[in-house]
Amino acid sequence: DVLGSRGLGDVYKRQIVVLVLCAIGGLILYFTSRDTLDSNTNTDNSVNESVPTPPENTASNNTDNNDNSATSGRTLIVYFSAQGHTEEVANQMAENLNADIFEIEPVDAYTSADLNYTDDSSRVSREHADESLRDVELVSTTVPNWEEYDTVLIGYPIWWGVAAWPVDTIVESNDFSGKTVIAFCTSASSSDGLSGELLAEEAGTGNWLEGHRFSSNPSEADILEFTDSLS
Repeated sequence: DVLGSRGLGDVYKRQIVVLVLCAIGGLILYFTSRDTLDSNTNTDNSVNESVPTPPENTASNNTDNNDNSATSGRTLIVYFSAQGHTEEVANQMAENLNADIFEIEPVDAYTSADLNYTDDSSRVSREHADESLRDVELVSTTVPNWEEYDTVLIGYPIWWGVAAWPVDTIVESNDFSGKTVIAFCTSASSSDGLSGELLAEEAGTGNWLEGHRFSSNPSEADILEFTDSLS
């Protein structure tokens, strides 16, 4: 009986030792795994912070898209008006396009009597009959800051199917190299005919686009439709 009790006690001791060792091993495994997990978590956070946040897109929308619009850069409207019709159109166009404006002014201004084309002895009738009289002297042929304009619109009334000849003087006196040029005219019933083509020939330089005819009293909507078509 004594021997039996002692053997049983040894068994219990061994079992207790085993349980203690298992417990210690479990604790070691637990803390080791926890340290590893913490280490991995810290490493992941460190990597995420090291990756810079993509910057916001701050590029301007005004990129070069090879704009093929008729008007670009600074725009100038040059016009001659005999009775005020072309002047009204030019002023409205300048407002629509935010353009500068230059008036062609003869030194000897045309009067109402001068413009009476039904009178063979009137100034315009004589100038029409004799082309040597069409060399009209202007107050100025020098347009301020001419070289800064990329687009030039030239307006005039139609006289006998061509541009009113005071316009010839300004066209012949300036270099249109590198400029886009658009002619426009006003007339009661006549078409613009070859007026734009003839002016382009006189200029000899510039990129002359197709011109446009307005009636003598066009509406603001008509003018706006034309200017919108240029952009």
